[in-house]
Amino acid sequence: MTSTAPRPPQDPPAGPSAGPAVALTEVRKTYGASRAVDGVSLTVERGEFFGLLGPNGAGKTTLVEIMEGQRRADSGTVAVLGESPWLRNTALLPRLGVQTQASAFFVRLTAREHLATVAALYRCDAAAAERTLASVGLTEQGDTRVDDLSGGQRQRLAIASALVHDPELIFLDEPTAALDPQARRSLWQVLRDLKGQGRTIVYTTHHLDEAEALCDRVAIMVAGRVAALDSPGRLIAAATPTTRLLVPAGRLTPEQARAIEAVDRVTEEGGSLVLETLAAGRVLAAVDAITGLQGVQTRTASLEDVYLELTGTGTGAPQP
Repeated sequence: MTSTAPRPPQDPPAGPSAGPAVALTEVRKTYGASRAVDGVSLTVERGEFFGLLGPNGAGKTTLVEIMEGQRRADSGTVAVLGESPWLRNTALLPRLGVQTQASAFFVRLTAREHLATVAALYRCDAAAAERTLASVGLTEQGDTRVDDLSGGQRQRLAIASALVHDPELIFLDEPTAALDPQARRSLWQVLRDLKGQGRTIVYTTHHLDEAEALCDRVAIMVAGRVAALDSPGRLIAAATPTTRLLVPAGRLTPEQARAIEAVDRVTEEGGSLVLETLAAGRVLAAVDAITGLQGVQTRTASLEDVYLELTGTGTGAPQP
């Protein structure tokens, strides 16, 4: 006789705004004796621009590939948009956008044709390709063959290829690598526009200034572990409070500088006398009384200083 007992109620499927975009708990991945990812736990909230920083070999790429479903974690739990990305979750793939350092292009096609082809693979119409081309500032280059685009334009096209199907979560792997300063700053605006649209972005970079400018939060990885995780502002605020005053050479002698109350250290660097202090206002007033403040620069801690201290890759000099 078939049971007619009512089934227990089922939880409704997670909606597009339910839970974090990424949730990792004690994720580990080893290659032989090397621990590429060693117990990483973190979350990326919906709509967050999240930076993943660290020196080469810190485990960033492996961790991102685990999130994307390209690699399987040895242990721990991985949830991406509420689902497990492994084994190559085909239902999840259309919800993800991925831009890699070595993006593949249909180089004999024009930029517009390339993007229309990618859109068709996701069953999107040509209008989606045209909108995305405009969103990254490539409309004027739409009829240019991909192999004739500049490096910066190709990077924009790579990002457009990751966006054309309107994914919920975007992975950007060093999108400004190898670009000249002008092209890099131009691409920053594209990234700011994505952030302004409320996209969820997981982003790796070696450019600390751009992570400081763009990211809501950053995780700094060292030897497979997360050494620090917070907003750039809070990480900087928790760093050394020392201020460095750079006085042009010849304006002040080292002996005069050391005699100023509240100067903790005096060094010479790049044609300037550097005064380190915890009381910048008092020291600036003293320098002004001796030689004036024309040409004197004040530098405080930056995200680069925090990074260098945590990774042990150098002493670093605070930036303007």
